[in-house]
Amino acid sequence: MMARILIVEDNEDLRNFLRMKLESAGFKVTVAPSGAEALELMASEPADMVLTDVFMPEKDGMETIVEIRARYPQATIIAMSGWDSRSDADYLRIAREIGAVRTFRKPFEPEQMVEVLRQLANPPG
Repeated sequence: MMARILIVEDNEDLRNFLRMKLESAGFKVTVAPSGAEALELMASEPADMVLTDVFMPEKDGMETIVEIRARYPQATIIAMSGWDSRSDADYLRIAREIGAVRTFRKPFEPEQMVEVLRQLANPPG
């Protein structure tokens, strides 16, 4: 069975693009425009993997990662950020420290994202 992925991204164009890309790769995808909505979706239908933006209004990606990690420890979390600053690396490092297993700096190659998600969904062994 292909993994269920929840995309948490406030940018509608990117959210829809990632959904199409991941669905065409065979993943079952749900989307949320905010961390708060992501937590509601996780409560009703937990995803295997959560792909979350770091910078979002209301509940940001860091809060979202912490809450998902606490409530759904089995979920694999991937953080992505496109914030254009030297401190961006620090945010992605912090995201890894609080529970993200992988991070992507935007813009990234969609095929690379698909490949990483496939590896995470089907670990060797």
